[in-house]
Amino acid sequence: MFTFSTPTSRTSPKVSICLPTYNRPELIVECIDSCLAQTYGNLEIVIGDDSKDARTQQLIAQRYANEPRVRYAKNQPALGQARNVASLFARARGDKILLIHDDDLLTTDGVEKLVSLWKLHPRLEVAFADQYEADHTGAVDFEGSARLNTAFRRTRDAEGLQALPGRTGLIQMFPNNGWMANAELVKRIGYSDQHGMCCDFVFGTELCLAAREVFYLHEYVSVYRKTATSISHRTRGTTVAATVSAYAFVKALKLPPQLEPSRKLALRRLAPIVVSVHANNHQVMPGLKIAFTHLFAYNYGFSTRLYYHLLMLSRAAVSVRQRATVAAVVAAAPAVVTEPAAAVTELVTDLVTDQSELV
Repeated sequence: MFTFSTPTSRTSPKVSICLPTYNRPELIVECIDSCLAQTYGNLEIVIGDDSKDARTQQLIAQRYANEPRVRYAKNQPALGQARNVASLFARARGDKILLIHDDDLLTTDGVEKLVSLWKLHPRLEVAFADQYEADHTGAVDFEGSARLNTAFRRTRDAEGLQALPGRTGLIQMFPNNGWMANAELVKRIGYSDQHGMCCDFVFGTELCLAAREVFYLHEYVSVYRKTATSISHRTRGTTVAATVSAYAFVKALKLPPQLEPSRKLALRRLAPIVVSVHANNHQVMPGLKIAFTHLFAYNYGFSTRLYYHLLMLSRAAVSVRQRATVAAVVAAAPAVVTEPAAAVTELVTDLVTDQSELV
């Protein structure tokens, strides 16, 4: 159990809260207010606005004109998600950087909890903690929050300095926002736009791979809001989905031997989702190749999910030859002996998983 005390602004490191925004003036106000309400005082809020209109600019000018901690910039022309975040990192003046998205929130003591970890571990470079899950209105789903963190291996027994810092990024234990890191390291890693929709995942993985020490705190510090207008929702199921880019990134990474099991864990989560994306987009042969290259992700054939995905691929086939190929590999695959009810339960679970993965 960790205890926290509020440091004075004269001795405490300055924290730059980086906040990219795009066309969400009604939500960013809630986010900014959650940042200003922090129990930790030595901070700045650096905002980069990619909005198509002036609503956010006008709102911030009216509401925060006398708030010196708010540093706002309108990007003209718009920079795009990754370049906007990169520009925020470059503008940050703090010793530590914390990223929060415009539809999310910080808990009142979130910054204090994270920054206090550096007093316990002076060599620390990256820290992160749990996220609440909330609906569009900001109402927190406490049971859903517990499931969310458990799904990404953020549990009590995992708390503390991570034995393999890079593992936390690879297996998506590291969250998409609400984390804190030394500004020098963040700026050295940068925030690239070459990986499309999975830029958060790529950055988090590269940050953790480069860090000397990474600490996971089993306490809530942020609120992840599920909104239908997010980029991940708009691209989900398409060939530019975050999961597709994340799969390619993980496959191509050069890793030391001790992190190969972590790569396998990452691919166990990602590969089946990418197979279903290929099936939905009528890309039969790429889907088959990934499925049978990563049979470990389907428990080596003893998973209903594999046969469901093969069925999806067979339906997506556009030629008799492709259908014959799918039929042949299905016939050659190992049989699954299971109770019908158990098979249905597993299939429903996997279908839900295909729609709910965060990258």
